[in-house]
Amino acid sequence: MTDRAFDRPAYTLAADLDRALGDPTADSGPFSYAAMVAHEENGELPPGAVDLIRSWGFAQYLVPEEFGGRLRNLEQLFLLTRSLSRRNLTVAVMFGSAVLGVNPVWLWGDAEQRAKVARGILGGDLACFAVSEPDHGSDLGTNETAAVLHAGGYLLTGEKWPVGNATRGRFVTVYAAVEGAGSSLLLLDKEELDDGSWDNHPFVRTVGLRGHDLSGITFQDTKVPAGSLLGRPGAGLVEILQVLQITRTAIGGLSLGTMDSVLRIALRHARERILYGQEIYRLPVIRRHLVDSYLDLLIAECTALPVARSLSVAPSRLSLWSSVVKYLVPTLGEQVVQECARVLGARSYLREGVASGVFQKLQRDHAIASIFEGTTHVNLHSIASQLPAVARVADRPSRGGEDVLRQLFDWSEEAPVWHPSGRELRLTSAAEDEITRGWNPAVEEALRIAEHELPEPEGTALAKVVGELSARRTAFYTHLAAASLDAATTEGQDRAAEHCVYHAAASCLYTWLHTFGQERAETGGSGWLVLVLQRLLQRLQPEAVLDETFLPWLEERIMSSLDAAEYFSLRTVKEAAGQSGA
Repeated sequence: MTDRAFDRPAYTLAADLDRALGDPTADSGPFSYAAMVAHEENGELPPGAVDLIRSWGFAQYLVPEEFGGRLRNLEQLFLLTRSLSRRNLTVAVMFGSAVLGVNPVWLWGDAEQRAKVARGILGGDLACFAVSEPDHGSDLGTNETAAVLHAGGYLLTGEKWPVGNATRGRFVTVYAAVEGAGSSLLLLDKEELDDGSWDNHPFVRTVGLRGHDLSGITFQDTKVPAGSLLGRPGAGLVEILQVLQITRTAIGGLSLGTMDSVLRIALRHARERILYGQEIYRLPVIRRHLVDSYLDLLIAECTALPVARSLSVAPSRLSLWSSVVKYLVPTLGEQVVQECARVLGARSYLREGVASGVFQKLQRDHAIASIFEGTTHVNLHSIASQLPAVARVADRPSRGGEDVLRQLFDWSEEAPVWHPSGRELRLTSAAEDEITRGWNPAVEEALRIAEHELPEPEGTALAKVVGELSARRTAFYTHLAAASLDAATTEGQDRAAEHCVYHAAASCLYTWLHTFGQERAETGGSGWLVLVLQRLLQRLQPEAVLDETFLPWLEERIMSSLDAAEYFSLRTVKEAAGQSGA
C-alpha cells in the first residue's frame, strides 16, 4: 500500500541514507555497533565513517538549494539527522556543529560570503560556531573577545571554548565586541588567517561523543578583513538567539534517532532473554517499560517534525516552538533511555555483550542533547517568559491558524522550500502560537468524529481523555492569564514544562486530524492517539493509566517494525491502520 503522507522525496532520501549506512548489528563496517564501540575506547571515530557520509553526499544537504546545495527545508535535514543519529550520534553532532556554524551565513551573509562557504562545505570542509568563552558559558551578555579597527580591517583577540569543530572546522563564525559596531558576528576562513596569530586547544575529554572535535580557539591580534562582518553591525546577540532556534529544533532528530536505537536493542533483548520459563517481554513490568518508550517516541515525533516544517511555513513562531522541542524531546529521549536500561538490567552497564555493548555509548552520547544549544533550564526560561502573552489568547483561535496547522501537520506534502532570511525570525512569538490556540476547534472536531465515525471503544476513550486534558488545560491558562509569572523562578520552570505537555497533546491531535483522515476509523487508526494522550496525561496526573484495550494492536506494530528493521514511527502505525481497512 502506498501512503502519500510518507511517500515523499524527504523520506525516500532518509531511507537511502539508512541503506548506505548498513546493518548496525553486522560484524564489521564503519557504522556497525562493533566498530563504534571498539574505536570509541580510543576516543576515535571508526575509520571510513566520515568518508562514507561524505561520499553519500551528506554535505549537499547542509547548503540550501539557492546557494548551490540540495537542502530544500529543515524537515529534510531533520529526517537525515534522525537516520544518521540512529547509528552514530558522534558523527551526527559533527555535521550538526557545521550546520550551526554556517546557518548565520545563509541567514545574514552577503553574496560573496555565501558563495565562498557554500563551495567549501560542498567540497568537504566543516564549520564551527565560536560563541562560548571559558569564564562565561551561556552568559552571552558578557563577551571578552574583541575586534579593534586596524588597517582597513580588524585585529581580533580572545578565546572561545568549548566549540564543536573548532579544530577540524575551516570556517569560524565568531561572536566578538567589534570596535565601532558593537557585539557582532564575524566570519573567518582559517586558510586566510596569518600563521601564529591563532591556535586551537586540545580536544576536551568528554563522557560521551568520544572522537568528536570539542575543542577551542584562541586569537591574538589576528588580522581579520573588514568584509568579515556578518549581518547588521551590533546585532550579534540577536542573531545568535535567532540562529539557535533552527539548531534547537534539529536536535530533536538526534533524540529520535537515539530513541529508535535503544528501544530496538531493548526490545530484541526482551524477546531473546528467557527467565522464569518465558521471554522477559512477557513480564508486565518489562512490557510496560517498552510500551511507554514507544509511546514517548511517537509523542516526540508528533512534536518535533511540525516545528521543523515551521521554518519554511511560519518561522516567526520558532522562538517559542523551538524551545518546546529542545526541552521536551531530549527529556523524552532521556526517559526512553532510562526505561530501556531497566529492561537490559546489568547489561546496560556493560561495554560488551548485547549489541556489542553499544547501549552504554548511546546512553552517554545522548546526555548532551539536553545541554547544548541552551540547557533545559535556559529553554524553560525562554518558554516561561512568553507564556503570559500566550495564555491570554490560548482559547482564541488565530486568524488563518487552520491553514498554518494544515501545512504543519498534513504530511502528505513536502514542507515548502526554505529561502533563508534572518528577517523572518523573531525573538518572541508575540502570542502567534497556532498550536496552542487551535486546541478548542480541534477538540470540537475530534468529539464530532468520536461520536459519529469511530467504533467503540475508540470513540468513548478518545472523548474521555480529550475532556480530561481540556479541563486541566483551561484551568492552567486561565490561571496564567490572571497572574504574573516570573520566568526566573522554579514556578516559571514548572509552568513552562506543563505548557510543553499541552503543546505536545495538541500536536498529536492535529497529526491525527490532518494525516490520519483515511485511517482513523480503522483498527488502530485512533487507538494510538488515545494512548499517546493518556501517556501525556500521566505527566500531569501520574495515577492515570493506559487503556489496555488498544495495546495488543499497538504491540503488533512495535514487533513488526522490529522484525522488518523499520523505523519506530507513526509511518508504520498509519500504514498498518490503512491495511486493516483495505
